Amino acid sequence: MTVFRRTLAYEAWANREALASLRRMGEPPAAAVRWLAHIAAAQTVWSERVWGMSQSVPIWPELALDEIAPLLDEAERRWTALLAETAGDDAGDGALARPVSYANSRGERFTTRLDDILTHVTHHGAYHRGQIAAAVRAAGGEPATTDFIHAARTGVVE
Repeated sequence: MTVFRRTLAYEAWANREALASLRRMGEPPAAAVRWLAHIAAAQTVWSERVWGMSQSVPIWPELALDEIAPLLDEAERRWTALLAETAGDDAGDGALARPVSYANSRGERFTTRLDDILTHVTHHGAYHRGQIAAAVRAAGGEPATTDFIHAARTGVVE
């Protein structure tokens, strides 16, 4: 449970840092904005799947930076609430292995362990933040430093 608390806290921080780096640019690369919108949408969609909610956003939405931030904030609140609820479960860390049934964006049905979904969410965000950093640098901007070890060393995650 502690690992997921830390990695999801890191995920939320890193997404905010990436968003801030794009805002500093004035005219950020369109691809970078699209990748961050996708991260926010994926966070939203996965949290909705875990909570048994209907999908509220497309997986590749066209969003402005100011529209991305609220999605990231809501996803962070949902992940925090999920971990708090799961930690209170009598099964302890075993509750993280619970199956989650959902349909993907093509309507295909799957059942996946909760801990695998949480792992996917954080790895997915890291992958696209790398793309964002490369696009920001290529456009002459300064990408955010979003490495996990940096977050750990600076006390962002405890």
